Amino acid sequence: MASTSESIHLEDWIRDIPDFPQRGILFKDITPLLQDAVAFHAALDQLAAHYQGAGIQTVVGVESRGFIFGAPLAYLLNCGFVPVRKFGKLPHQTVSVEYSLEYGTNVVEMHTDAIRPGQRTLIVDDLLATGGTVSATMQLVEKLGGHIAGIAFLVELTFLRGRDQLKGHDVFALIKY
Repeated sequence: MASTSESIHLEDWIRDIPDFPQRGILFKDITPLLQDAVAFHAALDQLAAHYQGAGIQTVVGVESRGFIFGAPLAYLLNCGFVPVRKFGKLPHQTVSVEYSLEYGTNVVEMHTDAIRPGQRTLIVDDLLATGGTVSATMQLVEKLGGHIAGIAFLVELTFLRGRDQLKGHDVFALIKY
């Protein structure tokens, strides 16, 4: 299966949807990749291969599509998974960070016992755009004393320069537009 994973072009499984969610936006739809077993497996294999041997102790997935990649990636890396949720969705004591959106703010949170001090953490989301949500997630990990060993994405929209907010960290994306 490894040769299939390496030979597949993941870009072929991303669908462009013009004018979604609003006029002038070209939406990168990942659902065709998720629906195809070989493409989905290849994406996870490639992400896992990049971090194999990096000493990752936990994977943090950003709500909600980060869960799709984060949980199976944690399994492949033989470590735990931590969900970062929108405000009010977690049942136990939480730590939270407020961050700016184009119009307004949002809040993300994780359980206070989710990350141990010094724990090597990999943050995972489906797409890097402006970097706001991932920057807030980084703050959560750092508030709990975790070490950010990497930040991984399926897709990076380079023209939005989200990587600029993640300076000083290992940022990896399988597909770049």
